[in-house]
Amino acid sequence: MGDDTDSDATPPPRDGACPPWVLRDYATLADGERGALVDPKGRIVWLCAPRWHDDAVFSSLIGGAGHFAVTPTDDWHVWGGYYEDGTLIWVSRWVARDSVVECRDALAMPASSDRLVLLRRMRVERGAARLRMSLDPRPGFGSERVRNARLDGEVWTARAGGLHLRLLGAHRASWGEEGLRGEFRLAEGEEHDLVLELSERPGTGPLEPGRLWRETEQQWKDAVPDCSDLAAPRDARHAYAVLRGLTSASGGMVAAATTSLPERANSGRSYDYRFAWLRDQSYAGLAVAAHGPHPLLDSAVRFVSERILVDGDGVRPAYTVAGGPVPGESSLPLPGYPGGSDRIGNAAATQFQLDTFGEALQLFAAAARHDRLTPEAEQAVTVAVDAVERNWQRPDAGLWELDDRWWTHSRLSVVCGLRRIAEVLPGATSERCAQSAEVILAETRRRCLRPDGRWRRAADDDGPEAALLVPLARGCMPAGDSSAATTRAYIEDYLGEDGYLYRFDHEGIPLGEAEGAFLLCGFTMALATHHLGDRQRAWRWFERTRSACGPAGLFAEEYDVHQRQLRGNLPQAFVHAMLLECAARLDEGTPPD
Repeated sequence: MGDDTDSDATPPPRDGACPPWVLRDYATLADGERGALVDPKGRIVWLCAPRWHDDAVFSSLIGGAGHFAVTPTDDWHVWGGYYEDGTLIWVSRWVARDSVVECRDALAMPASSDRLVLLRRMRVERGAARLRMSLDPRPGFGSERVRNARLDGEVWTARAGGLHLRLLGAHRASWGEEGLRGEFRLAEGEEHDLVLELSERPGTGPLEPGRLWRETEQQWKDAVPDCSDLAAPRDARHAYAVLRGLTSASGGMVAAATTSLPERANSGRSYDYRFAWLRDQSYAGLAVAAHGPHPLLDSAVRFVSERILVDGDGVRPAYTVAGGPVPGESSLPLPGYPGGSDRIGNAAATQFQLDTFGEALQLFAAAARHDRLTPEAEQAVTVAVDAVERNWQRPDAGLWELDDRWWTHSRLSVVCGLRRIAEVLPGATSERCAQSAEVILAETRRRCLRPDGRWRRAADDDGPEAALLVPLARGCMPAGDSSAATTRAYIEDYLGEDGYLYRFDHEGIPLGEAEGAFLLCGFTMALATHHLGDRQRAWRWFERTRSACGPAGLFAEEYDVHQRQLRGNLPQAFVHAMLLECAARLDEGTPPD
């Protein structure tokens, strides 16, 4: 029977069964409504339920309690793994002395916002094997325990916080103080399924692994397009799968599946990215549009336009995927991932970030070129243009969410957005947008363009700034304007190192010591270089940057070049979006010799 212990106010214990791994060794499962992380031992150590922004049920990743493990009992084995092509179906593979075992994991699709189904299928490829299973759900980031666990035929049922739990496939296991424990003995060619359901309502109907797997496979097949015509087609399809996995049925796409994974050990830079940034969503929509009018473009247009129509000038940089406000920052009583913290919520969601409007206008223009601009999005264009005209002089927090200043990138972003939308909308609206773009560009030139033709970082800062590559890559400057090439070269000279790119100069601190290389910047450097006509150098930036991932092919926000480690939350959506856009734009002809 289950453990009926009530939750209490004491900090949840660290899950000693799940010690941390380096970030590059984790894989992600996602179905659009939530995501999980799997470590090389087959332990799911992170899962929020029922949605991205809800409390974690498995929080071992950040030092809490709760996990779901399937791993060989033979400790003498080596690990490998791979994603099935064009999906986030992850297969862990363990080679022992006398056996080869695989465990196939997925969050079932189509997904529901109030119910998740986690699929795990074990199979012995060679020899015979024993596998150990342990399931210890701990809602509330580890603060609560499972209640009223009982075996109903072949299905375990229980309550976990406010969630109802069902588990198929472990009827011979036993539930105790440490959750459900059991072992499986499988012969060569034999397979065994586990199906875990967590729902806000009591589960009804059978849990049928065969049907659930077939539906999930079909959903991925329908969702991810063929990318064989792009540069790096396998990576491009994988990037698309990641973006699809992070995008809710509401249209909102979370920035990453996790919270509190450190950008730099013990630096205090650990943030919660389980929310939808409108800028990141626009980047993803633009990347998809570069390839074709695929459904993720429609998702981006819908979510971004809805938020602009509701909030107008007061549009926030980030929302929950349900369109609600992002909670303020707070801490949990957890140790955190090594070098990180236990922070949830995000204070940046209350900032004013002018470039959000610029990226949204570029997204709407890209949608219009594919005849995917909805009537609601057209209304959002008017609201966004009004907001830009009223607010472009205001200092803002900028792309990197720093202090409010007159950031050059933010102004060039809205110039680019106004120009792009002017190209696709008719009549007076087009003229108005074009004129506004010229007014903003003239003042930005006056304040932010140096006499030598290089763009300053901000009106009061001459330093190099990789954020400027974004509008330069999107053709903000008219043909023949030398400031784009001058600025690009300066950024490469001062912020590039060993083929990777950093965001900006931290005064008195060498590159690589203050923070890792910023992978978004490496891909935008490839795009800007390609836009300026240097295809060979663009390919070099693209190839170098796309190497900065782990075995699962996932990218974090930053890359520690010296230690070859991922830094920050995982997987970072805007990095995968920029990889996809590079793959679409650099495919114009074969790679240069």
